[in-house]
Amino acid sequence: MNSKVAIGDLAIAGGQPAFTDPIHVGRPNIGNRERFLTRANEMLDRNWLTNRGPFVREFEQRVADFLGVKHCIATCNATVALEIAIRASGMSGEVIVPSFTFVATAHALQWQEITPVFCDIDPRTHCLDPEKVERMITPLTTGIIGVHLWGNPCAVDALSDIAGRNNLMLMFDAAHAFGCSWKGRMIGSFGLAEVFSFHATKFLNTFEGGAVATNDDALAAKIRLMQNFGFAGYDNVIYIGTNGKMAEFAGAMGLTNLENIKAMIECNQRNYRAYRRGLSGLTGVSLFAYDETERGNYQYVIVEVNEGLSGVSRDFLVEILHAENILARRYFFPGCHRMEPYRSYFPHAGLLLPETERVCRRVLALPTGTTISEEDIDRVCGVIRFVIENAETVQARLARQELALVH
Repeated sequence: MNSKVAIGDLAIAGGQPAFTDPIHVGRPNIGNRERFLTRANEMLDRNWLTNRGPFVREFEQRVADFLGVKHCIATCNATVALEIAIRASGMSGEVIVPSFTFVATAHALQWQEITPVFCDIDPRTHCLDPEKVERMITPLTTGIIGVHLWGNPCAVDALSDIAGRNNLMLMFDAAHAFGCSWKGRMIGSFGLAEVFSFHATKFLNTFEGGAVATNDDALAAKIRLMQNFGFAGYDNVIYIGTNGKMAEFAGAMGLTNLENIKAMIECNQRNYRAYRRGLSGLTGVSLFAYDETERGNYQYVIVEVNEGLSGVSRDFLVEILHAENILARRYFFPGCHRMEPYRSYFPHAGLLLPETERVCRRVLALPTGTTISEEDIDRVCGVIRFVIENAETVQARLARQELALVH
């Protein structure tokens, strides 16, 4: 193990990196390779590669059964799924969303000339703050899209109450939340619909893919039409649509990974607990806690770095970790409201988003997943602990180093 016991051991100060090869956030989880290859050969033998083949249909049914919902419509990716679900629901005008999310949540609205109205988050959950949501409602508001961030459920009851009292549509971006529950009920059945991502970096992947889950029969029928050019049978187009279909090889991968879901959850939970042990008691570094009474996928290991307590900023720590080949990520930075076109449209949005601004400066996602070992985690935690416990000395040394380079 490449341990850090002196400032000069840090890669950024000239030492050897903690890892020879980079370790990533979100490296793909891959199930039984032989099982997938068997399915791939079956697919090729059938010569049925797309257009809702048997693997995609089976995947949809198994996902619906797993979530306990009536309908699962598999798509080519989650962004298209979200766009179609929004359009099928009839949202228009303004829709309230968090800024602290992947930019696709906002883009899926703006792409359809619907204005995303950015609302602040609850600093404890990193999800929409219902109290703030109520303040953002205007006569133009038609809906709310909550994001179950890190697999942590939104305040579903409060948001449902707000939506009901104000005659608003409620939908959830559940890209992080496959395999998670809220009050013992699987995420996927709340609101009008919930959208999942099966991108390669997500907990359950289909290489690339997504899905809409819903219990609304009429909405499901409309989404099925819209994701297949509006076809309702052979040569019969009855609605405007696009091409949002999931390919057959993606369905085969999804089925293979579904068979391995228990092992993937156990691995992620093991990693989460290893990080919890490794970072325990470290001043100014707090691990985002999962509710272990609920089902969860433990996909993300998230820490907040409080510079006032730790002595180092999140960005300074990122610089050090990247030099060690620990490719931690600043999810979600800098917040959608500070990205284009939104920062031009709403230049003062940050004034209404103090918690979002604060969390954006603090949050750090650490490497996890099935490719990471407990020894790797111990090494990552060792680097973080060394930097925090020697914050003043590390910063002084690196400042002198930078000054020497300037001169």
